[in-house]
Amino acid sequence: MISENAKNAIYQAFDIESECIKEMKNYVNDEQFSKAVELLSNAVRIGAAGSGHSGIACQHFCHLMCCVERPARFISPAEAIHGATGYLQKDDVMLFASRGGKTKELLPILDICKAKGVKVITITENLESPLALGADVVIKQYVNRETDKHNMQGTTSTTALIVLFHALQAAIIEETGYVAEQFALIHPGGAVGERLNKK
Repeated sequence: MISENAKNAIYQAFDIESECIKEMKNYVNDEQFSKAVELLSNAVRIGAAGSGHSGIACQHFCHLMCCVERPARFISPAEAIHGATGYLQKDDVMLFASRGGKTKELLPILDICKAKGVKVITITENLESPLALGADVVIKQYVNRETDKHNMQGTTSTTALIVLFHALQAAIIEETGYVAEQFALIHPGGAVGERLNKK
């Protein structure tokens, strides 16, 4: 059997993350969220970038966008400065995810976006950071603490980021009038596809 401390850590993880999600609603800025939804709903192309856990979450974000027919691509910070930002054109949208807002791998991408006339959305905890100050829209990320006892692993912070992505997608579905029949066409696979495509 695992130790009592380990067992307690399991239940504490649920408590910490659920508390974070409940509290995060208090930090929602209607104006900034509305601008983000408008930009994402009308963009021809969407890019997203982050490093570490934020980057992995951004891959999920891009899939969410594709699922509501908003063409999106994760742009690796490593590849971005070696030509991958050629994907983005004037008036497209680039989303950055960085809890501290200072991720050095993302700053050159921000410069490229500004030079190309690409609209920038930044999700960060630090509203005074370079990635926030250089953005057209800033969405505040809130994190109470990570789930591990050292408060260092990207756990609660990743959950918080993904919930923000889910909120954006839910709003885009409403804003664009996206319907189940559209999703049925592009998602014929799996249990969801089977349910949506039943005659």
